[in-house]
Amino acid sequence: MRTGETMTPCTGCPLLDCPGLKQMDEERRREIETFKQGEIVLERGGQVLTQGARSNEIYTVLSGVLIRFRLMEDGRRQIINFLFPGDLVGLQAMLDEPMTHGVEALTPARLCIFPRDRFIEFVGRNPDMGYDVIWLAAKEESALEEHLVALGQRNARERIAYLALFIVKRAEGTCLASEGRVEISVTQGQVADMLGLSLVHTNRSMQSLRRDGLVRWSLNAIEIPDPEAVSRLVHYDPALFGPRPYL
Repeated sequence: MRTGETMTPCTGCPLLDCPGLKQMDEERRREIETFKQGEIVLERGGQVLTQGARSNEIYTVLSGVLIRFRLMEDGRRQIINFLFPGDLVGLQAMLDEPMTHGVEALTPARLCIFPRDRFIEFVGRNPDMGYDVIWLAAKEESALEEHLVALGQRNARERIAYLALFIVKRAEGTCLASEGRVEISVTQGQVADMLGLSLVHTNRSMQSLRRDGLVRWSLNAIEIPDPEAVSRLVHYDPALFGPRPYL
């Protein structure tokens, strides 16, 4: 992890044209820019938050994809969720308690830094931003509910298809993908860890989805040729992919 040599101005934010993000007026972007403390750059595998440690900062993903994960006592790792541009990272730091999870870059990433100790004061001066923070926290809860549904009610094919749809839809909404394809490296082991499947079952289910023309999951990309067919298969909730606010 290293500090970015230059800071991206909020008035020229690269997320302004992303269809999955609610756009803000210039006055609000200037207000955020006065609060922003800097940026950090992560290579793939770099951690921005460490489980068990406290954080003095809160972050917004500016580019790249990250994973939020929980380490078990025996060394196993459970991936909890994927984080995309515009997502808020480290809100739990506001509780001034050790983090119950870690956050790691799945791809090279860049994040905006905001000071934790001034965050409440900042949103207090900007109530609409406080509402957006609550909205993002609620959407995170909804995503976790979907994850629980996948683990408890969907079979292996449906779990993998839903995860692929979630990643591709979020990537399309944040300018990281187009036409149902995102270039990203998510290993079968990571998929198995997140969805509670064995590697053998994961591989067989991926091959089955590929044969049926639903999901093509390779080492470097995820492609969904027919998103509507996958949506019908997994009964996904369209509200999860609506435009999201960001700071």
